[in-house]
Amino acid sequence: MSQTFTAILEREGDWVVAHCPELDVASQGRSLDEALANLREAISLFLEEAGPDEIQARTHGPILVTQVEVPARAS
Repeated sequence: MSQTFTAILEREGDWVVAHCPELDVASQGRSLDEALANLREAISLFLEEAGPDEIQARTHGPILVTQVEVPARAS
C-alpha cells in the first residue's frame, strides 16, 4: 500500500531542498531526482519509526500549492 504526499522543491545554491508539508519532513539533493528520492526515503523512515501519536500530531490536512499574482512595484 502506498500513500501520496506533497513535495515542494526549491533550489538553494547548488542544492535542491525537498519538503513534505503534511509531515514537516525535508531532505535535499544535488538534483531534482536526488532530492525527491531522498525525501521519499526520509518520509518512509519517519513513518516506520514514528508512533501513531507523533504521526497524528504532525499530519496536517490537505495542502494546496498554487501561485498568486501581485502587481509589480513601480521603480
